Amino acid sequence: MTRHGVKHEVLPAELQELLEPDERGRVERMPRDARGEVFRAFREMVEPIRAAGKLGGILLQLAPYVVVKPQSYEYLEWTGEQLKGYDVLVEFRHRSWFEDEKQTEETLGFLERNGFANVVVDAPRSDAKNLIPTVPAVTGRVAYVRFHGRNAKTWNVRGGSAADRFDYLYPEEELREWVAPVRQLEAEAEEAYALMNTNARSPGPDGWGEIAQGPANAQALARVLSDAGSG
Repeated sequence: MTRHGVKHEVLPAELQELLEPDERGRVERMPRDARGEVFRAFREMVEPIRAAGKLGGILLQLAPYVVVKPQSYEYLEWTGEQLKGYDVLVEFRHRSWFEDEKQTEETLGFLERNGFANVVVDAPRSDAKNLIPTVPAVTGRVAYVRFHGRNAKTWNVRGGSAADRFDYLYPEEELREWVAPVRQLEAEAEEAYALMNTNARSPGPDGWGEIAQGPANAQALARVLSDAGSG
């Protein structure tokens, strides 16, 4: 769904029969009709969650090689048709989508015209092509901020794990940078979410034991917002 390659063995049985894996056991370029079946299966899977009123949105964290070009726009439009009626949250992972002010306006306009939410990202400050700048803009019904941490040293280490890339405990001064943007986002959107994608563990503050970074960062953000008088 997000244009990543996928292991053949994790596909639904009917698609395994239709698609041949490559020498690594993966399917990298899935035909559109097969991809449509993936969307159908996904909709069927999440429908009970939506029916119960517990689905905030569907995050599409695009592959980092999805760059600005006509085929990318067309694919996203097609994706919107497959997920009609859902709140679709689009996270770009290539800098070309926000390369300059003109392209940023074009990207945000495209998202708004299609009813997609712009995923606002906090990540390492870097010029790496697979890192986008922080663009705190609301383009849909939902505002969504995704905190990846700012661990620039491990972001693009070849062979590194996700836990290495997102190994980060936010100091409070960095979270305080988000007070004004969060207030603005929640004022402009019908619903607002913040998610900590920091999924490693760190020594506890007393130097003994370990803490899970995601909950610890979320609690710290909540304290910062509460101290600043935000909800």
